[in-house]
Amino acid sequence: MSINLSVNIGGLTWKNPVTVASGTFGSGKEYAQYMDINRLGAVTTKGVAPIPWAGNRTPRVAESYGGMLNSIGLQNPGVEQFIANDMAFFRDIDPLIIVNVCGHKIEDYCLVARRLSEEEGIDMLELNISCPNVSEGGVQFGTDWKLTEKVVKEVRKVTKLPLIVKLTPNVTSIEVIAKAAEGAGADALSMINTLFGMRIDINRRKPMLGNIFGGVSGPAIKPVALRCVYQAARCTKIPIIGMGGIMDGNDAIEFMMAGASAVAVGTANFANPSATIDVLDGIAGFMEKNSITDINDIIGAAL
Repeated sequence: MSINLSVNIGGLTWKNPVTVASGTFGSGKEYAQYMDINRLGAVTTKGVAPIPWAGNRTPRVAESYGGMLNSIGLQNPGVEQFIANDMAFFRDIDPLIIVNVCGHKIEDYCLVARRLSEEEGIDMLELNISCPNVSEGGVQFGTDWKLTEKVVKEVRKVTKLPLIVKLTPNVTSIEVIAKAAEGAGADALSMINTLFGMRIDINRRKPMLGNIFGGVSGPAIKPVALRCVYQAARCTKIPIIGMGGIMDGNDAIEFMMAGASAVAVGTANFANPSATIDVLDGIAGFMEKNSITDINDIIGAAL
C-alpha cells in the first residue's frame, strides 16, 4: 500500500512529519553516524544566541521517574561560530533545517534571526521563548501573552523565513499564549517545552542540579503535552509541532490526532540514537495496519 507522509508547515512541504526537539540532537552531525539522518522530515538544531553562552552550573542533568531533568542553560558558541561550524553539514543533508533561536532580550532574537536569514540552507526558525533554564528572557517571554506578541512581531519584521514559536506549558492558559503568537505572525507553534521542576539528593540534603531548578522531560510529561496541543489546536489555525515524551510511533499518532501536524522526538534520543527512525517507522506501520493512505487524515482526528 502506498502512503503519503508529507505535511505542510509554514508553507513548506516536509517529506514526513518527524523532526527532533531542540537541544536533544546537537545540530544533527553528532547523530548522523548512528542513524540515517536523511530519512527525517526536518532537523531542529540546538539553541543559537547572538554571542557564546557558557550555560548553567553543574550538575546539569538528573534522572527522574519516567524521564529526566536538565539545566544546561542553552550553552552554545554563538551565531557566528554556529554558521562557521554547521552550515556546510546542513547543505549536504536532505531534511529541512530549523534553527532554534534564543536570547535574553528581544534585540537578541532579532539579531540572530536577521543574521541567519542571510545564510542559504536554513529553511525555518524556531523562537525559543519558553526555556526555563535561563535567568533572563526565555520563559519570561513565553509566560506573558503581551511579551510573546511583542517578540514575535519584532522578529517577524527582520526575517522572511517561516517562524515557529516554541511554547511553555508553565502557564495558566496555553490558549492565550498560542493565540498571541499566531496573531503576531507565527507560521507554526512547537509545543511543549519542558515543565519546571527539581529533585533533591536526600543523602546530601541538597538539590541535585547546580541551578536548583530544571526542565522535566520524557514520557512522564506526555499527558500534559497532549493536553496543551489539543487546546492550542482548538483555538488556532496554524500548524503545531507536538512534542513531550514521544518514545514510539503510537505516541506520535496520539499527538497528531490531538491536532499536531508534525512531531519532535527529544529525550528518547538520549536512550536510543535511532529513536526518530523508530518513530517514523511506527507511524508508517500504524497507517498500513489501519489502511490509512494519507497522514493528513490523522491530523486532528480526535478534536
